[in-house]
Amino acid sequence: VQLQASGGGSVQAGASLRLSCAASGRTSSSVHMAWFRQAPGKEREFVSTFSRTGGYKYYADSVKGRFTISRDNAKTTMYLQMNSLEPEDTAVYYCAASHLRLITSELRRGNNYDSWGPGTLVTVSS
Repeated sequence: VQLQASGGGSVQAGASLRLSCAASGRTSSSVHMAWFRQAPGKEREFVSTFSRTGGYKYYADSVKGRFTISRDNAKTTMYLQMNSLEPEDTAVYYCAASHLRLITSELRRGNNYDSWGPGTLVTVSS
């Protein structure tokens, strides 16, 4: 599956951005998608994903209450609505997809995702 993230930009603290991730190619209802990010000089970290059934949404503690993950009915486009952005949110945001049947404890681990988009840069200034 090919992934393309978009929607990044430079904003001031408190602003909002909406990221999109379009999936193409080998997409199916069994492909699991997630958002990760990597800040300058830091390791990649989990941001958000869905449960396998899609009935629950998981978030990193640092974004909980500010970010909202969603997707279209065809499950080929995933979104990340980011509100109340903080300078600490500055990072390259990646969408990732996994063809594995991940269990809940595996959803937050980047190594379990086999397809990655090129990322979109979000810069938040204070």
